[in-house]
Amino acid sequence: MTLLESATMEPVTRQSFVAQARYVISENVVTFGAFLLFFGFVLFGLFGGAIAPYNSIASDASVALSPPTLAHWFGTDALGRDILSRVIVATRLDLGIAVVAVALSFLLGSILGTCAGYFGGWADRIISRLVDTIMAFPLFILAMGLVAALGNTVENIIYATAIINLPLYTRVIRSEVLIRREAGYVEAARLAGNSHLQIMAFHLFPNVLPVMMVHISLNMGWAILNAAGLSFIGLGVRPPTPEWGIMVAEGATYIISGEWWLAIFPGLVLMLAVFCFNLLGDGLRDLIDPRMRT
Repeated sequence: MTLLESATMEPVTRQSFVAQARYVISENVVTFGAFLLFFGFVLFGLFGGAIAPYNSIASDASVALSPPTLAHWFGTDALGRDILSRVIVATRLDLGIAVVAVALSFLLGSILGTCAGYFGGWADRIISRLVDTIMAFPLFILAMGLVAALGNTVENIIYATAIINLPLYTRVIRSEVLIRREAGYVEAARLAGNSHLQIMAFHLFPNVLPVMMVHISLNMGWAILNAAGLSFIGLGVRPPTPEWGIMVAEGATYIISGEWWLAIFPGLVLMLAVFCFNLLGDGLRDLIDPRMRT
């Protein structure tokens, strides 16, 4: 390939990706809405402290348990803290836990799954038994046990969430690699003198990545729910740190007395976050899969 050909191929590839992205987003209104929600959550996660109208942990007894008004759109809690501000600031923590936990489980699961599917034999047996051991426990109960034993810190919540999500990536990537390890392009890579590591990293894994996009997006929603669930039962982030699960748990005790806004608004935001990531997977798959650009 000449220098001129290589220089012209890169702009064409970039243009085809941009055109594919524009087509996917414009042709699917649901995907477009999911991307808008995603960018909104990212904006709140990065700049939530500056966007929030009030200090998220500052209390004001004079407006305690105030219903939604123009001054406090989501109302206030029992300590007079603005719920809207707490919901916005909590986005960084919840998304941060989900992103780091999913990244850890995806990285480790990709390595284990690729090795199990490519090498087979004892490597496959050992990795499969490890995954089966994790899956033998109810996953949320396992996360509860890990956090209770290690302590309810943000780091331990991330580790527990990553561990319970590890079997998903390991099993899916193993099955995809098993299908492709005897494919023609893999045999050609072997004949060209590529090492096992090069074949797994540059030939097998990139071809299973589009399949994993849907799982990563869905897993983000599950990770957010897991972190919120741990906080709801008292094993998550400690108050007064704003977190969606804690806010729902604190507001649940006031629903009977009529202060519905304490639990409803954080719960709706939590539902929207999970809904967003569930819808985002199909759009990401269509963007990354090279076969969709033909």
